[in-house]
Amino acid sequence: MRQLQVHIDSNSGFCFGVIYAIQMAEDLLEEQDYLYCLGDIVHNDEEVERLQKKGLRIITHDTLKTLQNESVLIRAHGEPPSTYQTALENNLTLVDASCPVVLKLQNRIKTSFDKKDKIFIYGKHGHAEVVGLLGQTNNEAVVFENLDELLRHELPQNITLYSQTTKSTDNFYRIKGELESRGYSVDANDTICRQVSNRDKELRLFARRFDKVVFVSGTKSSNGRVLYQVCKDTNPNTYFVSKVEELNPEWFSEGDTIGVCGATSTPMWLMEEVREALLTF
Repeated sequence: MRQLQVHIDSNSGFCFGVIYAIQMAEDLLEEQDYLYCLGDIVHNDEEVERLQKKGLRIITHDTLKTLQNESVLIRAHGEPPSTYQTALENNLTLVDASCPVVLKLQNRIKTSFDKKDKIFIYGKHGHAEVVGLLGQTNNEAVVFENLDELLRHELPQNITLYSQTTKSTDNFYRIKGELESRGYSVDANDTICRQVSNRDKELRLFARRFDKVVFVSGTKSSNGRVLYQVCKDTNPNTYFVSKVEELNPEWFSEGDTIGVCGATSTPMWLMEEVREALLTF
């Protein structure tokens, strides 16, 4: 036994939007044998597997088009208008667990689009939330992942700037400042979720406190990749695992203090399992 001292980051784990979606799914699955969910309810395979055992059925948009007279859960990321149109045509009942922060952003983008604004969205191409945002503009808005990509576009003099809710606030305002320094007029709409964006600052403080850090996240989570890098930059002795079986006892030395943390898509029960496993080393 290495007598490891293990602490879980109390700020890690599901954001309120994900908690809301999962609670809604669990409540419905207590009443019925199965429930369709459009896309992974959260970017964490272990949590998805847990819910699938309860009857959650993950489907794609192609499968959605073939369903009739069923109930389908919309996850926290939100959906474009076309999904709601499909539901109407196929007599589907949508259980809408879209995050309120995302819904507010969708409405603001739709209002801007109706005013004929030239909309640019700082976000990840193909991300479920971004697909939903683009849908508010008939896919006419421009999505960009960094300043270099944005500057490759022929930009209008007046730019309406939005962001995916989980992007960095620092980067958002850096982009705004750079555009303004180049003479563009920028209407910057800060719609970033502070519960998510503040995680990087909190994690830096957390990671500094320990000899080693175990970061727990699903491999599909873009938020997880970003926050893992935050930990790694702060504490080079940071290790990424997506499940307990990936822990390696050789990473740790006698009496190490270890911090366990995770992404906004990482369930607390999984971090607790990691802690329990570490205590047996």
